[in-house]
Formats: sequence, C-alpha cells, structure tokens
Amino acid sequence: MKALLQRVRHAAVEVDGERIARIGGGLLVLLGVEQGDTDEQARWLAAKTLDLRIFADNHKPMNASVLDVGGSVLAVSQFTLAADTRKGNRPGFSTAAPPEQALPLFDAYVEALRSRCEAVQTGRFGADMQVTLQNDGPVTIMLER
Repeated sequence: MKALLQRVRHAAVEVDGERIARIGGGLLVLLGVEQGDTDEQARWLAAKTLDLRIFADNHKPMNASVLDVGGSVLAVSQFTLAADTRKGNRPGFSTAAPPEQALPLFDAYVEALRSRCEAVQTGRFGADMQVTLQNDGPVTIMLER
C-alpha cells in the first residue's frame, strides 16, 4: 500500500463537473492499494499520515502534524500508484488490487483517519476524478507499508 502525501493550502475533487470534496490547509493523500495489502497496513498508514510532522510550528518548518495544525485530509484512491514501469513505456498494473479488494482497504484507511480526525473528505472510488490543489512548499512525501 502506498500513500502519496501532498501538503496543500487547499484541494478539491470534481466528478462529472460537480465538486464532491474540498479542503483548506492540510493533506491531499493519493492512496494506492496493491494485491496482498491488509487492514493492518491501512491502519498503520492512516496513523503515519496523521502523525507525520511536515507542518511548521513556532520552532521549526517541519515540526507539527496535520492534527497539530488543525488541518484537513482529502483522501483519493489512486490505483496508478501501483504502476510497474520497469519494462517498456506502457505502465503495467498487475500488482494493483482489483476494485473488490481495494475498496474495503481504502475504506479502512479512511475510517482509521476519521477515528482521530474530524476533517476528512474523500474522492469517489473508481470515478474519473479531477483533482485540483495548491501545493504548499511544495512538500510531497511517499509512505509505503
């Protein structure tokens, strides 16, 4: 399982021209679920997402978590994070979990986020989404478990 975290000033998701989610400052998380991933991994990644100290406080530029700064989280399922690009020029997705396995793990990740953070929104699993964001920093970090 991979979570690509982007520190943002704001982010939003649209589906079919309709805005379905929007956050102010916080984290945009693109979550890729691979075959063999587990609920335990989803919970670990959620905890790491919320506890990672990548926001500024009065002492250091990267000393506070999204929870510490009262930020929001926008989680978006992104199967393309499982892309295999070792051969040729067309990515392969054989390691990506099929939707019937990926959706429950995405939901487990989101539930674990929401158990500690009230300000969590999501994209729409499996939809063609347009994601807009204003990166802050930029700070972009890949978490894998």
